[in-house]
Amino acid sequence: MRWTIPNTLTTLRLLAAPGVAVMFLYFARPWADWLALVLFLGAAITDYFDGYLARLWKQESRIGAMLDPIADKAMVVIALLVITGYSGMDPWLILPATMILFREVFVSGLREYLGNTSRTLAVTKLAKWKTTAQMVAISVLFGALGLEYIREQALARNRALINEMEATDITPGMNLLQMATDGGEIVWTVGLFLIWVAAALTLVTGWDYLRKAMPHLKDKGQ
Repeated sequence: MRWTIPNTLTTLRLLAAPGVAVMFLYFARPWADWLALVLFLGAAITDYFDGYLARLWKQESRIGAMLDPIADKAMVVIALLVITGYSGMDPWLILPATMILFREVFVSGLREYLGNTSRTLAVTKLAKWKTTAQMVAISVLFGALGLEYIREQALARNRALINEMEATDITPGMNLLQMATDGGEIVWTVGLFLIWVAAALTLVTGWDYLRKAMPHLKDKGQ
């Protein structure tokens, strides 16, 4: 392997994938959420620059072409596992996450089966948009996790004060509770919308790959 800048960026992105989960082992929340978000965003940005620089400097390589989609899939899969775990297993997140994971495994299996003919499943522009949508959605969801944790801690510290205000029918108590709730919920809702968009694009690209692979899956004589 030639340690060109594009290959180095791809390798760093591959190493960053498990690093997202490691953040939650060594740092307390919400710092773990913010550090995971920064690491994920930094790795996602390299997804553009490694390919761009490889083409610009004519440093494209086979190992870079092999590692690039692996790094993308590792980032998405590990990040979704972390987010679903810390989200309280929200079913509105589990379903699109399951769709994304199923498609990634299915397409990887198709490529492995096709072997030398797997070039028929070359990455399309729509697939690149799919990856971008996944990265953006996951980044927003990481941000929502951090905001939600801060909200829960703030409510726990101020619960007695809020209860006292509500008991005496003082409206600022309700306003404080509402302000503490809205921010995280809005960001989380945006993240859920984006992950559903990413899941839809994921299924469309998966069907496109299956359609292209069908001629190679027929038995001889059919």
